[in-house]
Amino acid sequence: MKLQREVQIVNRLGLHARACAKLVKTANQFESDIVLHQNEHQADAKSIMGLMMLAATQGTRLTVITSGADAEDAMTQVQHLINNRFEEDE
Repeated sequence: MKLQREVQIVNRLGLHARACAKLVKTANQFESDIVLHQNEHQADAKSIMGLMMLAATQGTRLTVITSGADAEDAMTQVQHLINNRFEEDE
């Protein structure tokens, strides 16, 4: 199964180190491949360095693509984490 959805980074600090670490931790719970696209750039959600290279600030729109046996659950969890501001107060 392959899913694709657009998300927006809503937390004030954007996709900074702590947020990237939480996203990697979430992504590694799944067998599926999880890739984030920003324009011509892409990053494996299981790679903290790749995610940080996106330099996604607040308001950045990303396309999340999940593919594999548990793609639907992976997409749900990644969207939830991003929409919940990576569990940060701001």
